[in-house]
Parts: sequence; structure tokens; C-alpha cells
Amino acid sequence: MRNLRLAVSALVVCAALSACAGQGGTDDTATPTGAAPVTSQPTPEPTATPNDPGSPVDPLPTNPPKGTRGPTKPPPAGDTTLTGTVQAGVEPNCLLLDGNLLIGGPRDVLKPGARVTVTGRSQPGMMTTCQQGTPFVVESARRA
Repeated sequence: MRNLRLAVSALVVCAALSACAGQGGTDDTATPTGAAPVTSQPTPEPTATPNDPGSPVDPLPTNPPKGTRGPTKPPPAGDTTLTGTVQAGVEPNCLLLDGNLLIGGPRDVLKPGARVTVTGRSQPGMMTTCQQGTPFVVESARRA
């Protein structure tokens, strides 16, 4: 009797596994799902530009807020010289000069509160740990 129960249990398990193996197989016999076959790739969504009427992208402001110098423009391809007072950033060891995050340079010259003239290049795509400012790689710095 015990062998009969074991044989029946094994037979039920094999039948269940056989039924599961038939689902989602890689054979060429497909069951209809009611969905139409894909014959072409979907067209991409159009992207909005600031000049499109009704665009969700806001254009640059015509009147800059008080205390700013207007819309920022990309710096020229060559070296840029900045003069001003160095400010401490919100993160430790982060120094700012007129909205630019100072990267590198002599730290004995670049200290918070110091009036300096720095020469270097803006690197807007550079990743930093500081939470503010456009990265500006300092090539030289002197007190102003």
C-alpha cells in the first residue's frame, strides 16, 4: 500500500511538471493572444524647446532678478580671469568666487574673505562634491 501511494504521488508530480514545462516554451507553436504584431518602431516623442508656443520649458528671463548680472553665458574657449572676494561654500573645503566653484589653485591665497584674481577655465560638466557653483579650474591665483 505504501508503494502504491508513493507511485501515485510521483505520477502526480510528474504530470504537474510536464504541464508546467509546456507553458512558455521556445517551440514555434504560438497561441493567439489577440495582440497585433509589431511591424514598426514607435516614433519618439517630440521634445519641447523654449521657442515653442505652449512649451513647458521656460525661456531665459528677460529681466534678471535683483542682485544678478543677467542670464549666464558660456565662457570663452580660452582662459578666463575672475576678480572678487572668496566665499566659503556650504560643504567643507568648497570655495566660491562670483558663483564659480574654485577647483585647485594655491590654498594659501584662496581663503574665505580674501580678495583675489584667478585665471582658469569654467568646466560646467565636471562632477564635484560641493553643492553649489559652476566648477572653475584655477590655473593661477594672486591677491588683488
